[in-house]
Amino acid sequence: MGNDNTVYVGLDVHKESITIAYAVDLGEVELLGKIGTSPTEIDRLCKRLQSKARHVRVVYEAGPCGYGLYRRLMGHGFECMVCAPSLIPRKPGERVKTDRRDAMKLVRSLRAGDLSAVYVPTVEDEAFRDLARAWVSAKTDLKQARQRLKSFLLTHGIHYIGRADWGAAHRRWLSKYSFDNEWRQLAFDEHRRTIEDRLAQCDRLEAAMREAVIRWRFYPAVLALQTMRGIQFTSAVGMLAELGDLSRFQHPRQLMAWLGVTPSEHSSGETRRLGSITKTGNSYARKLLVEAAWSYRHPARVSPAIQLRHEGIPKPIIDRAWDAQLRLCRRFRKLAARGKNVNVAVVAVSRELAGFIWDVARIAMAMAIPHGGQPT
Repeated sequence: MGNDNTVYVGLDVHKESITIAYAVDLGEVELLGKIGTSPTEIDRLCKRLQSKARHVRVVYEAGPCGYGLYRRLMGHGFECMVCAPSLIPRKPGERVKTDRRDAMKLVRSLRAGDLSAVYVPTVEDEAFRDLARAWVSAKTDLKQARQRLKSFLLTHGIHYIGRADWGAAHRRWLSKYSFDNEWRQLAFDEHRRTIEDRLAQCDRLEAAMREAVIRWRFYPAVLALQTMRGIQFTSAVGMLAELGDLSRFQHPRQLMAWLGVTPSEHSSGETRRLGSITKTGNSYARKLLVEAAWSYRHPARVSPAIQLRHEGIPKPIIDRAWDAQLRLCRRFRKLAARGKNVNVAVVAVSRELAGFIWDVARIAMAMAIPHGGQPT
């Protein structure tokens, strides 16, 4: 423990086992062995690593096992990184993959500085994100249940005369319809009951989010984002839950790149070629961003719903949201006038919208909007 050496540790983590490799400074990479994932075995591993050098740097790939191991290692005073699996350097001709090789490769890449760390949320942020994702899952289940019922009716040649948008008239028609066959009626009732259950689940989870968001540290940013066109409560909460702390992005271009809305590039010499967007990063946050960008096809205006969300919000944030409307609506019109495909135009608008989101959230957190407002 008296030396100033650094030990680099690579962990190949699975549900029930962890394969460990290490190297001291620039020495050879060695295999330390395989252990279980219980807290006792991890604490025993930490003691072994502490005996090898004063400074310990650990890395493992992000995966389904979460960040519990990261927090435990940080608690022991280690420098820990959770790296992005898709950005780990790989040899083109490499055809053999084992736990031992993966752990040793992580050690070499960590020592060379070739790994990209993923953002690790706090325990509170991760808990709120779990709540937000539960609502998203419930909404997805509701959509699938509605599709199954429509398919069931279509199979039996039943068509609703009107707009089947699950509005009040459509739901009344469904509640009154009945089949002659007892078994078919039972299947129909079960499809309807599934939809009602999912609706109730969505309502419960949304109510829980509205209650919990007031105590969340990003509540000022949630209120601020709702001043912008196309971003309502669930969109603001879902976006911030996935993005986390926006202060980690020093420039809005970093957020655009993280969301995967920047164009891919293949340049060589004096030739520069831009392709489709990279689609890296969080797919759900990118989906919410693009959905919000569609609202800027229409002329800039402050609707009564947006005006209601402006109540209690500082004027600099409202002015910035209006600046975003003016610029993005004008941007869409210009792209449409040049003959750009509507989807291309919307993605271009979403890229600039990400920059405004970064700015509005930054202003809101700096001004610390009072918690007296209520999400709408």
